[in-house]
Amino acid sequence: MADTLTKAQRSLRMGRVKSRDTSPEREVRQMIHRMGFRFRLNVRGLPGRPDIVLARHRKVIFVNGCFWHRHGAAGCKLARLPKSRLDFWLPKLESNRLRDQRDMRKLRNAGWKILVVWECQLRHKERIENKLKSFLGERNAGG
Repeated sequence: MADTLTKAQRSLRMGRVKSRDTSPEREVRQMIHRMGFRFRLNVRGLPGRPDIVLARHRKVIFVNGCFWHRHGAAGCKLARLPKSRLDFWLPKLESNRLRDQRDMRKLRNAGWKILVVWECQLRHKERIENKLKSFLGERNAGG
């Protein structure tokens, strides 16, 4: 199946895809901030540049887009494959998935605890807040 966009249109659209400060990331950050935690963003010195880093607690949170990081949960419609150029997309997306696994292994070996929040999970805000509270431990004041 041919692409429905011209090469220039596709390039413009793909150029608008953000790698950080996405809407899902902002939602998760707001939840964590309301819980009283302070954190750093996209720390370069850590494998995978985690989206959210709570260094004092040795915990990191990745907020993954289902398409780009190949969410494997049954029923995740956001992880569907494109209809065109599968010869390009399959290896690209698989390499993203393998890189994520490698980065998480490095973080765990360095003593970090990891939580991955998937884009599709943000439809159920209360569940994600509970997951974050369980991972981080509840807190009333920042620090």
